[in-house]
Amino acid sequence: MTIIRACFALCLAMLALTTQVAAQGSYRIQPGDVLRVEVLEDESLNRELLVLPDGRISMPLAGDIKAAGRTVSQVKRAITSGLSNNFSLKPTVYVGVNKVTEPEERPEPEARMLSVYVLGEATKTGLFEVEPGTTVLQVFSRMGGFTNFAAKKRIQLRRRTKEGERIYTLNYKHIERGKSSAGLAPVMEGDVIVIPQRRLFE
Repeated sequence: MTIIRACFALCLAMLALTTQVAAQGSYRIQPGDVLRVEVLEDESLNRELLVLPDGRISMPLAGDIKAAGRTVSQVKRAITSGLSNNFSLKPTVYVGVNKVTEPEERPEPEARMLSVYVLGEATKTGLFEVEPGTTVLQVFSRMGGFTNFAAKKRIQLRRRTKEGERIYTLNYKHIERGKSSAGLAPVMEGDVIVIPQRRLFE
């Protein structure tokens, strides 16, 4: 009975190993995962590699290699190819996933900044790099307010659309007094805010 139990335990262990290998074979590597790389011909190259937020790993002698989105087999082939020039014969490389990052642990992709331009009677003019979701009022704050010559009732927001350029008129006086919600509108890539000079009796 002892021999039977030992054989049964061995079969379970082999089945678990086979399942793990199969799972790693189809698993797509993600940023934050930790890979174990072993090179049979040179133990000094054996190491654990973190998949960086840009999806790459850095392997000595092989350089930076794309890992995210690839299977273990694909990464293994890429490392082997990168190392081949440093060995007289094709090296024997083993790659495994030591740690799979949990979804909440995965680094967030960097948000693409938006380019917004401010022209005219603003304390600061020019190009402003702002985060997605930044509102018109927040851009006003970034530009440091208006000069004494600003026509605050007819500020222009110029926006490119598929139909061409659209011009929206913003009245800062109304926004300031809560009569208009235009200040809460988020800016978009390439928006141009033009603050004209006020007229003599404006």
